Amino acid sequence: MDWKIFGHEWAVNLLQKHAAGVNLRHAYLFVGPEGIGRQTLALRFAKALNCSAPPEPGAFCDQCRDCRQIDSLTYPDLTLVAPEEDHKDVLIDQIRALQHTVALAPYASTYRIALLPDFQRSTEEAQNALLKTLEEPPDKVILLLTATALEGLLPTIVSRCEVLRLRPASIEGAQQYLIENHGLTTEKAALIAHLSGGRIGAAITYSQEPDRLLNRQEQMQAFLGLLPARRYERFGLAKELSKSYDAARQNAAEVLSVWLSFWRDVFVHCSGASMPLVNIDYADQVAQAAEALTPTDARDLVVAHETALNQLDANVNVRLLLETVMLRWPALSISGDFDSN
Repeated sequence: MDWKIFGHEWAVNLLQKHAAGVNLRHAYLFVGPEGIGRQTLALRFAKALNCSAPPEPGAFCDQCRDCRQIDSLTYPDLTLVAPEEDHKDVLIDQIRALQHTVALAPYASTYRIALLPDFQRSTEEAQNALLKTLEEPPDKVILLLTATALEGLLPTIVSRCEVLRLRPASIEGAQQYLIENHGLTTEKAALIAHLSGGRIGAAITYSQEPDRLLNRQEQMQAFLGLLPARRYERFGLAKELSKSYDAARQNAAEVLSVWLSFWRDVFVHCSGASMPLVNIDYADQVAQAAEALTPTDARDLVVAHETALNQLDANVNVRLLLETVMLRWPALSISGDFDSN
């Protein structure tokens, strides 16, 4: 059966065999960047394990109540463990509660499933607590973990899981997928394929939520319009983005990602690397900036923005963080129709 997963066919083949009873493991770890389809693949595996009317071993019908409830995360034998409100990490008490839950027999299915998305966002104490379950797994329990990278997890966690490393599709492959499966024009599919870097989950989100493309365009235009501006004009945007305490970190993460993508493209252009640009619709502006900077300058800007994104997870002053990054920007006059207001 087709799991409707593009680019990870090898992983689907493996999981189908496991769901059919061949070498089924008690824990699986799906690793890859945001938007690559880690949780989607994990949930489809959960459906293959617990579908009440599978068309064949290792498959799922996608129509029964079990499949629908797993998709909506309302399945009685599916436990989701994610950071609680006002916390950035999964805490040890949540793992202890999970251990109590998985000690019980499945309520109405073959397997009790525990889904732990982005488990790199967990405290060391929580990870150590999970080791007990990984070392002595209860019967009929399957743990499904996802993470952006292995480096954020204890080696002992990784060694006790079946690790599936998911990689982006090629830009060309992602573009063709969007044309054939989502009806996009060649031009729009190319833009989204580049913006997503071949991450099909992110590409689908872009295609289904046009406001994301519009917001990104507005953020890019505001950014380019501020490059030749005075310091106080730049800082005005930092003030605006950090006005709402609740939304400040999310706002900062969004704009920092856009700014980083531009400087990354500039660095690629400066260094002559044979890598595709992210912002292909701003290729002229990237070239203009690259002419004014050395590869070292561009690399330093990339590092500064990556560092700022990482610091957002700490308890930093968002406005000060954005202003500090803006101080690193060179004063560049780039032609184009940009509005910094």
